[in-house]
Amino acid sequence: MEWVETTGDTLEEAKNLALDQLGVAEDDAEFEIIEEPRPGLFGRTRGEARVRARVRPTTPRGKTERRDRNGRGERSDRGERRDGNRDRKPRNESRSRDEAPRPPREKVDVDPAAVGAAAADFLNGLVSAFGTTGQVSVNREGEEIEVRVDGTELGLLVGPGGGTLLAIQDLTRVASQRRLGDQDTRLRVDIAGYRERRRAALGRFAEKVAEEVKATGSARRLEPMNSADRKIVHDTLIEFEGVTTRSEGEDPKRRVVVEPASAEL
Repeated sequence: MEWVETTGDTLEEAKNLALDQLGVAEDDAEFEIIEEPRPGLFGRTRGEARVRARVRPTTPRGKTERRDRNGRGERSDRGERRDGNRDRKPRNESRSRDEAPRPPREKVDVDPAAVGAAAADFLNGLVSAFGTTGQVSVNREGEEIEVRVDGTELGLLVGPGGGTLLAIQDLTRVASQRRLGDQDTRLRVDIAGYRERRRAALGRFAEKVAEEVKATGSARRLEPMNSADRKIVHDTLIEFEGVTTRSEGEDPKRRVVVEPASAEL
């Protein structure tokens, strides 16, 4: 999987920029901290944060630690109760420099065609379970796999704002990539052409906003979006003359800001 490298004033900002480039949520990304800001005088920081990130390899997950019914940690071999909140580390937290690196995951060679076939089988079963009809097709280009479901009356599988579609995509990845141990392919699911229409509509909207920003000279803060939609806006305006884009805020309220290029520092 390819890595991207981003910088920011803080680690959180650098990570969010990487998520925007990858077009995935934080749970689906893997980070490496290259450089952290250093403390300076009067509480200020020096330098910048630099991280590398990539889409998390979709390997089968091991068994998680069992928890008791109250959600607290179970007793250790020494008879002492671990504090689940105290011992738990935030996801994607950087390792200590003195900590030994984790051994590399065992590479499993999986035929992308098998991943696509497993995804198609899962979606065919899902469409039938919903009591509707649809034609499932698989398009593959290198490590990119897109599985499409075309038909009528598929709105229930898309959901408001594509929320159900995103959940179905996650389930499809579990049923195909993770089950087979695939670590290399990028799998997307589109239902009734929703993603294509969404990308086209967001692209037109982004260009309209950019024209307004150029005309008024004032920045425009868009409504909060998920990382995939933010990436569409960034990609649409990356070569749009006279404006620049950035993201601000925290998920799920993270949004894109379109501003005049002269405002870029």
